[in-house]
Amino acid sequence: MTAIAATGAGRDPAKYLLIATISLFWGLNWPAVKTILTQMPIFSLRAIGFTAGAVLLLGAARLAGHRLRVERAEWPALAAAGLCNVLVFNLCTALGQSLMATSQAAIIAFTMPVWATLLAIPLLGERPGARQIVGLACGLGGLMVLLGPEALSAPPSQLAGPAVMLVSALAWALGTIVMKRRVWRSNPMVITGWQYVLCAPPMILLAMTESRPALAEIHPAVWAGFAWHIVCSICAAQALWYVTVRRLTVGEAAVSTLLIPVVGVGGAVLLLGEPMTLRLAAALVLILAAVACVLAVRPARR
Repeated sequence: MTAIAATGAGRDPAKYLLIATISLFWGLNWPAVKTILTQMPIFSLRAIGFTAGAVLLLGAARLAGHRLRVERAEWPALAAAGLCNVLVFNLCTALGQSLMATSQAAIIAFTMPVWATLLAIPLLGERPGARQIVGLACGLGGLMVLLGPEALSAPPSQLAGPAVMLVSALAWALGTIVMKRRVWRSNPMVITGWQYVLCAPPMILLAMTESRPALAEIHPAVWAGFAWHIVCSICAAQALWYVTVRRLTVGEAAVSTLLIPVVGVGGAVLLLGEPMTLRLAAALVLILAAVACVLAVRPARR
């Protein structure tokens, strides 16, 4: 009976659908944000996104019949995860994209699986298995191929972007650990909505110091980028990520995110005109192999 239950869990199609959806939404968000930043300053971008995310997610949760009140015991973890996953990660990724190429920024941000897997060992007591180790090795190999040897010889003046993106990766990893450490009674849309409520005020205050274009001056491509960023990334993908963290181990959830930079780099090629190279193809194979290693179904034991 135990073997049958384990096999059924391994074949759960919902986790594959979650991973594919999040990869699409967050992957194409990278070229979307890059497009938005051509006209909209960083703090204004995040102020608009966080405010819209709070209104839309809490409104959708209310319409779906979920209770918006969060239990007092959940607030510390909710605030800590929001600080890491929402405020620091989103702020650093926007700043990083303004300092370096979108494809390279996405690659560095998704070193998150390394930090999440390592942090899960002392904080959650998880132990990576053989498949997970192989998957991490393949994924890191793919990320290194995408980044290339040029990063090793870059002058210090060009390291600000990578450093900011590394901070975003560490923040995301820590936020994932925080979310995994407790059993949540609140709905993921409610959790995410309140995190945006907490993170929006400082961005609104900082946005008041920036100059922004008039609405009539904003290009249609920027409006399209905003629509994708708010609906698909800020609202849908962020809430689905918390569902994924609940369903999978930290290691599985972390390594599954390696698909996102593949989609992001592919989107940069198609939407931003970045070149398709042999390096990109080789990295794609390695990253897909990483996901296959971690999420492959274990054979049932007799």
